[in-house]
Order: sequence, then structure tokens, then C-alpha cells
Amino acid sequence: MHDNRALVEQRIRRELDERLRPAVHAERVPFVIAAWSVPGEPVPYAEAMAAGYEPFALGDAWGRPWGTTWFRFTATVPDAWVGTAVEAVIDLGFRSGNAGFQAEGLVWTDDGPLQGVHPHRTAVPLPDAKAGEPVEVVVEAAANPWFPSFQPSPMGSLDTAPAAPLYRLRQADLAVLDRTVYDLVLDVEVLDGTMRALPLDDPRRARLLRTLERAFDALDLGDVGSTAAHAREVLAPALALPARASAHTTVAVGHAHIDTAWLWPLRETVRKCTRTFASAVRLMDDEPDYRFVCSQAAQQEWMRVGHPGLFARMQEKAAAGQWIPVGGTWVEADMNLPSGESIVRQLVHGQRFFEDHYGRRCHEVWIPDVFGYPASLPQLFAAGGCTRFVTQKLSWNKENRFPHSTFWWEGIDGTRVLTHFPPVETYNAEMEPAEQVRLERQFHEHGWSDRSLTPYGYGDGGGGPTREMVGRARRMADLDGLPRVELGTVDGFFASVEGEAAAGAPVSTWRGELYFEMHRGTLTSQIRTKLGNRTCERLLHEAELWWASVGGAERTAAVVAELDQLWKDVLVQQFHDILPGSSIAWVHADAEAEHTRIADRLEALIADALADLAPGPLAVASARSRPAREVVVAAEAPTGDGPVQHLRDGSLAFMAAVPAHEVAAAAAVDPGDAVVVTDRSLANRHLAVAWDDTGAVVSVRSLDHERELLRPGRTVVLELAPDHPVEYDAWDLEGWTRRLGRPLIECDAIEVVERGPLLGAVRVVRTVGPSTFATTYRLAAGSPRLDVVVDVDWHHDEHLLSLAVPLDVHVEEAVCDIQLGHVRRPTHASSSWDAAKFEVCAHRFVDLAEPSFGAAVLNDGRYGHAPQGDAVRVSLLRAAKYPDPTADHGRHRVTIAVLPHGPGLHDVLRAAEALNRPLRLVVGGRAGQEQAPVVTVDHPGVDVDAVKRADDGSGDLVVRLHEAVGDRATVTLDVGAPIRGAARASILEEGGEPLSLDGRRVTLALRPFELATVRLTGGG
Repeated sequence: MHDNRALVEQRIRRELDERLRPAVHAERVPFVIAAWSVPGEPVPYAEAMAAGYEPFALGDAWGRPWGTTWFRFTATVPDAWVGTAVEAVIDLGFRSGNAGFQAEGLVWTDDGPLQGVHPHRTAVPLPDAKAGEPVEVVVEAAANPWFPSFQPSPMGSLDTAPAAPLYRLRQADLAVLDRTVYDLVLDVEVLDGTMRALPLDDPRRARLLRTLERAFDALDLGDVGSTAAHAREVLAPALALPARASAHTTVAVGHAHIDTAWLWPLRETVRKCTRTFASAVRLMDDEPDYRFVCSQAAQQEWMRVGHPGLFARMQEKAAAGQWIPVGGTWVEADMNLPSGESIVRQLVHGQRFFEDHYGRRCHEVWIPDVFGYPASLPQLFAAGGCTRFVTQKLSWNKENRFPHSTFWWEGIDGTRVLTHFPPVETYNAEMEPAEQVRLERQFHEHGWSDRSLTPYGYGDGGGGPTREMVGRARRMADLDGLPRVELGTVDGFFASVEGEAAAGAPVSTWRGELYFEMHRGTLTSQIRTKLGNRTCERLLHEAELWWASVGGAERTAAVVAELDQLWKDVLVQQFHDILPGSSIAWVHADAEAEHTRIADRLEALIADALADLAPGPLAVASARSRPAREVVVAAEAPTGDGPVQHLRDGSLAFMAAVPAHEVAAAAAVDPGDAVVVTDRSLANRHLAVAWDDTGAVVSVRSLDHERELLRPGRTVVLELAPDHPVEYDAWDLEGWTRRLGRPLIECDAIEVVERGPLLGAVRVVRTVGPSTFATTYRLAAGSPRLDVVVDVDWHHDEHLLSLAVPLDVHVEEAVCDIQLGHVRRPTHASSSWDAAKFEVCAHRFVDLAEPSFGAAVLNDGRYGHAPQGDAVRVSLLRAAKYPDPTADHGRHRVTIAVLPHGPGLHDVLRAAEALNRPLRLVVGGRAGQEQAPVVTVDHPGVDVDAVKRADDGSGDLVVRLHEAVGDRATVTLDVGAPIRGAARASILEEGGEPLSLDGRRVTLALRPFELATVRLTGGG
């Protein structure tokens, strides 16, 4: 070959794009077009069919942002097209290559959704079309806006989006598919892609280029259809050359990652799922060896309810082995932010759905796109029946490259799950040769394995795999220069790897969290959404607890069913672009409204239950695992001999004592202590706090331990820093951000608002720029905990607000609260792995502890923490501009507490639970007498996660608990009523080993951080 190689490569690419691809549908006739623009929200098919359509022309504009236009395309099939493959070719005005992030269409028939129309799926096969007969194609077109990356846009809300149409109809033809030209295009794509993926000095590259050149020489570009077969004959020997014996094998599984909400609201996700799932089952009809894996039970439930015909087709394909449920969860939830019990319910509801509707449970958790993986997840996954795990996101790490592709992941309790990171490093692969060459190069386990996974298909409404992807995969099944490609299943892949492990393969183990070195800002962005979730989690816990004690089988069964649905509603909002705060304004407005609706309903259910359980006109209900003795605030006076303090707002404070999981009469008891307040200090017998003339706390002294908590010369202070991530505004937080911050020392006013003896409080008000910061330091009688209540009217943009607590405790690691326990994070940046953890997730506390003394920073609604350096910093607020330009503006309130303590974590657990499960005042109870607690647990290191009625309607009591400090524990459950039987069940409340009974008591042993579900028959 004497031609310049670069020119030949350029020739192939141009002639492929400009001559071959258009010849796939060379014969065309235009459709006659009519359209109807829906005036408001989307409407059902029947309503659209009854609407008044008007003539529409190619090039006309359609679709205001988020609007819907229905198109009717009609034509008559030419008589000459007898025996041809007739297709509709429709281009709604797509932007090239942007599948799922722009206009989308759904083809409808009277039988329901047929398939989606997208930039990479513009052809609609019409197998029933006959020569000489009319054809009608109906398309529901969605004008979803395009969001240019990282550019603030008004499109994220109906309130701010402009009214001008977004798209112009570009093409609408009835056409003939030239199968030979179509196959030639795929042949060229695969061989050309292979050639370009090979190294420049690989002799196979030159041979492939020469073969491709000969094939294009054989074409008549003025009549591609008549010469395509000859060109294919030229290429056939190259396509028949097999892969080398040592080639890697990748198992390709069709997939469509659909974010349950992100740059579109939930209502649009339902339509994205409909388009994608309809396309998937239609492709299965034409490709019997094509398989499609589908996660997120909630999305499939939408089909079951809204499109039962399509769902029936999904079930048929599942029975045939083509539609394969994976993941076992309700949605692909964020893993950092939900509680442990929420992740349990994700698995419970997901697995039950898949079993009820597909006859199987999943063995793998499938969450390729979430933003970090706590070290407690292996136990939670295994508890849900999933001993395998697939994700991909850590390939995005910026600081350190993760060293494994296939490995055992071991959690804090010792549970291991077999984990795979697909080395193709995307969950939207397109089955192109360059991807396959790259994945083989990036696979880490060549020393003992030769298999990996490739999830392929356009996501987010892009319609999943296309027929072109399947065609390319088939050509790459055994092709020289590439890994082998096997159209297989996730189960088959893992079974192969498990066989290798069983045969003695040296599978590596990674112990502890899988920390994601990006998207740290999602621990703080859109904090109202996060607080709504935490509130709903708490109220669900309370509602289930109290209704476990209420009598009346029919009544309680109805509530159990309602709580089941409310749980599912909360689980949807835990999706990994909703709860992390990385969605458009519409999504978060919906989430906050949904959380409010759910919370209001739960409050009503709790009030109804407690009215039956409360023993008198004023009672205190405790949903805590441990007994409570603390100051509470009521609107009316309690009984008892203890003191009562009249507060500034007219309410009353008194000391109450309440057993765990009990509703007790409200009685004021002697606190044995008093708070003393001066203009510069708060003190009780446990703690002495002082502030300076700027309102900054300069001293927090533990009187119990004779120890100053703060570093010399340092103060507890709010810090404000400019926040400008390099790429992902709402997602990322950079390591230098806090270094650019400054303390807020401006002081408008300092006012003592409560002077004891039960509560003391001082408020400091600061105005900085457009925002106002009111900080209240609060101390209660009998409490060693200083509460710092931060009330912010926040109007900054692109800033990070933190509270810095400079603890004088010398430690190498901070203990951070996570689901089912804790992990230790470095307080230093000694290595690149340490330095990367400059912002970490903690649920209720971060603790710094020397052997005999420690200090914890607690919170009632924040997750982002920075324990490195000279202070523990709690991230309070952000204000990213993309994708929501007004994110987090408005009023916010959070309590951060400082707690000194002795050895161990028991005091920290008690205080963290107290801050996050406040006691509840009950007025007007109907019970008339004290009742026994629902259940008590006698170990201070054990947290109770749920007390509830069994889901199967049996009336059994289910108690879920875990060891929380990392120690072995023998724990006794004492139930408030006689029980006939007890067993350790699965989280799905099934089976399990029997437990011995002693009257109302059950004793069980727990390993460090072990989760246990106990099912009690006849209890409650």
C-alpha cells in the first residue's frame, strides 16, 4: 500500500459517514405529518388520540421545554416495495450523540408502547407494512431540555424555563432497510475500529487498513446498494480471523442505566423507562441471543402499574432468559447517606418485587454509579441474599487508581462479597473495538483470571442497546486483535469467577470502605432533601415501633400496609442523584414536597398510635434504644416534684426520665444539677463554656474529666470559603476549598436568651454579605453536651459554610459513624490515600479519642465532615450553581454538639441517639395506665434499628439490631408481652435459627458490628 495511511483512514471514515450510512435507507418516501401539542403535563395515549391534530411540516419548531407533542406520520407503502424490510425513519431534531439528554420519542400502537426513538435509534421497523397499503406511525415526543455541562440554566424548573420551542422536526420518512448495506456498515465499523485501536507498529493494523481500502475500492459510491455485497466479500476473511488463544474474554450484558431523576423530574423518568423497556423487548424479538439486565424494582413497578401490557412482555422475556433482573434493590440508591435500615428496606422491597413478578431473587447488588461505598455494605448486601457486587464509579478516582478489577470486598464485620469493577470503565459501553482493547489493558487480574463484564447500552432514556451494538458484538465474538466478546449474563460471569476462586485462584481482598475520590460535595448539596430523608427515616422508625404495640388486627394490618408504601416512597427519593443533591431544581422541589407529605402522614399515624398508648393527659414517648433522662420542653405543666423553668417563648422546661421504647407519664424529676449563666459563660456540674466579645466559644471545659476540649488559642467558629469545583459543581468539593476560607468574626449582637436553671442559652447574630447567621450555644441541666444551634438565612452562591471545632485530642484517626457501626479515617495527609479523604461522610458523629478521654462532634442533620488538620469541621451548607442555580438558598437550622467522654463509645452512642431521636410529648392519651415497653435491649453498645410487625400479616414482632462499637456482645431482648417462639431471621423475615426463651426474654450473641433480625412469635 503506497498511499499515505492517514489519508486512507480519513477516506474510510468520510465515505462511511457520507456514503455508506445514508445508503442503509436509500429508498424513501416522505410522511404526511400532523401534530398536537399537549397544553400541560403529559396525557395518556387514548386522550392524545382523541385530540385535534393540525398539519405540520419538516423544519417546523415544536416543543416548549418539558412539553409534549404528539405526531401522526402517515404514508402509503409504494407498490414496488414488495418483499422489502419497511421502516419509519424519524429525526425529531436530535443533537448528534446526545442520547437521553434531549428530545425523546415513543412510538405507540393501540396495543401500547412499541419502541423509543432517539438519536441512535431513529429507525422503526414496520414488519406488518404491505406494499400498496397505508401506514400510520404515532409518536409521543418529549421536548426535554439539553443542559450544557456545568452552565447554570433556567431550564431546571417549569417556573423559570422559557416558552420558546426547543426542537425542529428534521426527518420523517418511510424507507426500505437495505440489509446488505446495513451489514456492510457494521463490518466496516468493527474492522475500522479494530484497526484504529491497534498500536501503530502492530502489523495487523496495516493489513486491516489495506483490506478496508480494497473493500472501498470495490464500492460504487454512486450505487452503494449494488456493490455492497462485493465489498462484504472482501472483508469476510478479516472478520473470520479468530482471536489469539490467550485473548481476554468479556461478558457483554445489555443494560440501560436510567437515573431515577437527575436532569429531569420523576414524571419524565417514567416515560424514559417506558421508551427504553419497550425498545429492549422489541429488540429481543429480533435477536434471540440478546440479553438485557435491568435493576431498580421501582422503575419496573411503574411499568406494572402504568403499562401492564409492556410489563407482561417483560415477564415473558424474563421467563425466556432474555430479560434479567439484577441488583435486588428498589432503586440504585446513594450508599453514603441513607440509614442502615433504609438500605435493608431497599433490598427487602427490591428482592420481594423480583421474586413476586419474575420468580427469582437477585444474587448481586448492581449500583454502577453511586458516589462511595461504606464499609458496612458487604454485610447488608449479604443479608439481602446478594453475595456479589458490581460497580464502576471508583474508576473516576482523581488521586489514586484502585488496584483491582475482581476482588473480595470485606466489611467491618468480616462479611465478604465477590466484587467486580468492569474494566471497560463505563456502564454505557457501545460495543466498539476501542472499548474492548482498552478494557483488556485496564483489567488488573490477568495473573489469575481472563474474564470481565461489559455493561453496554445508551442510558438515561437513550434507549439501552441498539441493534447495531448487538451486531458489532456478534462480529467481535472471536476476532483477531480484540478480546473475545460473549453475549452472556451477570450470573454466568460470576459463576465462572467463583469457580476460579474455588480452584485456588489468588483473589485479592480489600478490607474497609471503598472511598470515592470525587463527588464529596454531595454530602452537603441540597441539604433540605437530606434533612427530609433523615426526618422520614426517624418517623418511619417511630411509626413502626408504636404500631407494633397497638391492638386490633384489622386496624394494624391496614397501617402496616400503608407504612410499607410510605417506605417505598422514601426509598425512591434516596436515588443517587436525588438524595446527594445533584439534580435540577424541579427534582428537589418534588423531593421536598414528597418528604413533607410523607412526614405529615407519619406524624398523624404516630399521634393515633400514641393516643392509644399514652397513660394520661401528658406523656413522654421515647423511641430510643436506651433509657432517657433529660430536659424536655412542653406547652403545659407536668406532674412531679422536680423544678419547671418558664422559657422565653412561653413553654415550660422540665427534667423527664423515660425507659427505652416506652410511653410514660410526663413527670418532672429532680435534675440534681442546675445551669448557671453569665454574660460570658454557661456552666453545669459537667461542663463550663465561655465565649469572647465576638461571640466565638473560646473554652469548653469538661469538669468530669478536668480537661479543656479546645486547642490553645483556638475557638469554635463558623468558616466561609469560596467553593468553585473544577468540574462538577453540585457534586465536587476540592481539597483547597477550606484553605481559602475565613472565620466569621463579625458580630451584630450577643444575647442571653435562657438563664436556667434547666436550660441556658446565648444567641450570637452575624451578618456577612447577603446571609445572616444566628448561633445559639445551649446547655441543659445534667448534660455533658454543648449544643451549637446554627440558624442561617443563606443567600451566598458558590460558597461553603463550615463549623470548625478545634479539639485538643491527639489521635491518628477519627472515628466516623456509618450505617451499622463506624470506620476510622485519618486525621492527617501522610499518603495520597490519606490526603484524598479530606471530606468524609459521617452520620451522627465524628469522635476523636485518646485511650482515657475523647471528644465527639455530633449532629442532627449533616453528613460532610473534615477531620483532618487542626479541627473537626462540619460542612453546613453549599450553594452550587449547576444543575440548580438557586440551590440551598433560604432558611436552614442544624444542631452541632460537642461531647467530652471517657473510654469507649457508649456515651457517644447515647448522646447521638438522643440528638437524633428526640423525646415526643403526647397530649390527651387514652390508655389510662402505664404499659410495658414494646421491647428493651440491655446492652449500651447495641443499637435497635427497627421494631415492627412482620410484613406477612402474621402479627409476629420483628426486632432488628446491631452491635455498634466493634465489640462482642451478649444482648437480652425483653418483650412487653409473653412470646411463644423466637428465631434469628433474614432481613426478609424468613427462616433462621431458633433462639431459646426465658419467659419474655430472648438472649443472643453478636459479633463486632453484626446485624441481627429477630422474629418473635406471639409478642407485642
